[in-house]
Amino acid sequence: MRAALLLVPLLFLAACKDEPDFETRYDKAAKEIEARAKAMDADIAESEKAAAAASDLPEAPPPSSSAASSGE
Repeated sequence: MRAALLLVPLLFLAACKDEPDFETRYDKAAKEIEARAKAMDADIAESEKAAAAASDLPEAPPPSSSAASSGE
């Protein structure tokens, strides 16, 4: 019975040690945010490149300038 009573606090102590401290969690979150930002920047650059390529296409011809219908 005494062994069980001594074992419980040791288990709690061991469980608390596994959780990373604030600085470790902060560094991990900062790296994740930086990676996401780089991925977003790459997506934006790719979209801008595609938009620039699309704007290089010839424009649609202007509408014909024939006389308007009288409606009859």
